[in-house]
Amino acid sequence: MMSNGDNLYFEEEKKMKKTVLLFLLSNYADWEAGYVSAELNSSEDDNPYCIKTISIKGEQVHSMGGLRVLPDYSLETVPDEYEALILIGGTGWRESESEKIVPLVKATLEKGKLVSGICDGSVFLAKHGFLNGVLHTSNSLEDLKKYATTEYTNAQGYINEPAVADGDIITANGTSPLEFARLVFTKLHLDSEQMIKQWYDFNKLGEIEAQKIYGTNL
Repeated sequence: MMSNGDNLYFEEEKKMKKTVLLFLLSNYADWEAGYVSAELNSSEDDNPYCIKTISIKGEQVHSMGGLRVLPDYSLETVPDEYEALILIGGTGWRESESEKIVPLVKATLEKGKLVSGICDGSVFLAKHGFLNGVLHTSNSLEDLKKYATTEYTNAQGYINEPAVADGDIITANGTSPLEFARLVFTKLHLDSEQMIKQWYDFNKLGEIEAQKIYGTNL
């Protein structure tokens, strides 16, 4: 267990790292956030990133599994400097209040930074025209057409894969948090492609099967 001194050191260390913003609406899908946030917020010396959470007003939000988070920022207090914006899925993205997040997505893309959306986070991106110029995926093409209606004009760019990266946008369906995390890590150069693949295989296949590929040095 860390002492108070250790906690202070860890917090100071996180301040020096590059920020990745994780946007959470109430009823967010907690299982979609686990892999990507745990690795990007790792205290390992070679990890250059830290995770900071956002909600619309900075208010406490809860997940579908009942986990409660008090975010670091509201839309009004988001820092100017950050490396990526991640939209975690959940039921809130289809509510009208989510439209307040559109300017943040626009600003992030204008800065040339990564925007990634999983599950209904990708549906939100389609609804507001952000997927019209890129290859992408989501829970289904039919769902995008039905919900995004006239704002979504890129059905030909839909790829029926677990996760897709194109330019500064990553999308994934809700059953693919591992594939989503893998593409985010690759885009952010979290580690070498080989190490990211090894991480993916370990979590996808399980330790026993992964050892058959990589041996015991996992």
